[in-house]
Amino acid sequence: MAERFGDVTVDLGDDFVAEVEIHRPPNNFFDVALIRSIADAYEALDKDIGCRAILLCSEGKHFCAGADFNQESDAAPIPESGAASLYQEAVRLFRTELPVVAAVQGAAIGGGLGLACSADFRVGASEARFAANFARLGFHQGFGLSVTLPRIVGEQRALEMLYTGRRVAGDEAEDIGLLDRLAPLDALRLAAREMASEIVRSAPLAVRSIRQTMRGHLGDDVARATEREDAEQIRLRATADFAEGTKASFERRDPAFTGR
Repeated sequence: MAERFGDVTVDLGDDFVAEVEIHRPPNNFFDVALIRSIADAYEALDKDIGCRAILLCSEGKHFCAGADFNQESDAAPIPESGAASLYQEAVRLFRTELPVVAAVQGAAIGGGLGLACSADFRVGASEARFAANFARLGFHQGFGLSVTLPRIVGEQRALEMLYTGRRVAGDEAEDIGLLDRLAPLDALRLAAREMASEIVRSAPLAVRSIRQTMRGHLGDDVARATEREDAEQIRLRATADFAEGTKASFERRDPAFTGR
């Protein structure tokens, strides 16, 4: 029987792999409650000796389309006062002790890309698409992408993605290191689980120790980065360019930015 944390279920099998699944289809927009639920699930699994790796996945067409600026779903809006509470919960994801493999189908956009990048590894399909589309909304990146994206794809690739907001398809994502493995869409979750299963065949205490050496500082790094990200998001949210960017996104057209 799967355990539930809000809109997130946890199913821990006999193979030491816990499947943490988001249930907000089709777009799986996040808010503070959803990120808190994932963090709660991770912390519970950290204490469970029957778990040695986490498989992060989502129900529906898309992995995660980030925050719902156009209020197309039931996800709570990001408050005008900023995303500090959201990022406090997000930092908890980066402090987990267990390795995380994300299975990415469809879109991982904006903060959804940030969620995917919180995992140690990403397995995706050719049909997946990734975008740090913040600048196309007149906005600043968030969810710790200032730290994680350059570490995964290199600073130059990260700058290109952040400046242009362009979409990166699954095949290119594998080429630049954003995806660690490519798999057919109908076998995506199985492929991600196989990767997690490879990890759990190693000694669990050694894996946790290695992860702490390699990624133990990431929570602190992201906490510092999100302070800057949040402050810039608050500032830019008051601009005409942000209003135009979000309106253009909703209307499915190119924005006409004025620099104001």
